[in-house]
Amino acid sequence: MSTREGETSEKLKNVGSAPVFIDNDSLRSTLSYPSLLKHLQSSLSAVSASIQSPIRQNYSIDSSSSLLLMPSWSLSSSLPYIGVKLVTSFPQNSSRNLPGIHASYVLFNSVTGQTLAFMDGTELTLWRTSCVSALASKFLSREDAKVLVMIGAGSLAPHLIKAHLAVRPTLKKVIIWNRRVEKASNLAIELKEEEELRGVSFEHNDCLDEIIGLGDIVSCATSSEVPIVKGEALKAGAHLDLVGSFTPSMRECDDEAVKRAKIFVDCEAALVEAGELVGAFERALLSPGEIGGRLVDLINGDKVGRSNSDEITLFKSVGSAVVDIASAQLVYETFKDAKLKG
Repeated sequence: MSTREGETSEKLKNVGSAPVFIDNDSLRSTLSYPSLLKHLQSSLSAVSASIQSPIRQNYSIDSSSSLLLMPSWSLSSSLPYIGVKLVTSFPQNSSRNLPGIHASYVLFNSVTGQTLAFMDGTELTLWRTSCVSALASKFLSREDAKVLVMIGAGSLAPHLIKAHLAVRPTLKKVIIWNRRVEKASNLAIELKEEEELRGVSFEHNDCLDEIIGLGDIVSCATSSEVPIVKGEALKAGAHLDLVGSFTPSMRECDDEAVKRAKIFVDCEAALVEAGELVGAFERALLSPGEIGGRLVDLINGDKVGRSNSDEITLFKSVGSAVVDIASAQLVYETFKDAKLKG
């Protein structure tokens, strides 16, 4: 038996014929930020080149709603899976007091083709998105970062805060801003009450211009089409983490922030999907060749992240099926191991 066959056989061991369903509560109990960060750093380095990930398919349901399909697959012995994330985007759900995004993730075995698991794709996306940002921060933010400014107080915000804290335990203050002040206030109160976050100060502020310059790390997770972060307000040595935009019409920062920063992206798709970058390319303020590199380049040491303490860095993520399948792998294998031991 070859080495690859032996490794794949080990992966297939104890896999039953019946697929498992992993709901959001089970997913939360299965994951931790340190475990997912460690897994993504090792797996993206080892197998990202072997994963096939076509461009996401986007189908319009009506004038505002859409269905997205994000497939990926790998024949690597360490990642013998096929995965598909199905996402619905219904922005009008805000008037129904419902989330605008819902998702499901289906995992198959790439050797046998059998269905292995169904899992909550919305929860999976929150975890993987926040950990991608935090992993980039590990290479791009200052090691002595003390203040995190969180712009946006939606479902992703607490995940981003906790993931950044996992990477930068030096952070002692988190300032939250949101268009609806009560959401920022409520999130600050909720985080103050979490035992594992003791020692960190949480507050909210309704004046964004006052707090941007305080952030050693500024994380932005909004659906804004009008720039929120003004580049001139960023302090020397700041790291700007942009998560929200995923279409050319969306922008979370202005051109000045783009011009001042050393820029990295999660994947090549950001160059054609992120409004901050697409707009800068169109206005000839930046060329694709001036992008510092991808997250995997930082992980592999092929590109240098922060080079000095005064440098402003920017990480733009739009999400990728590669990270989805790597995250789903950890969830599934950890869940199955727990069931076998239980």
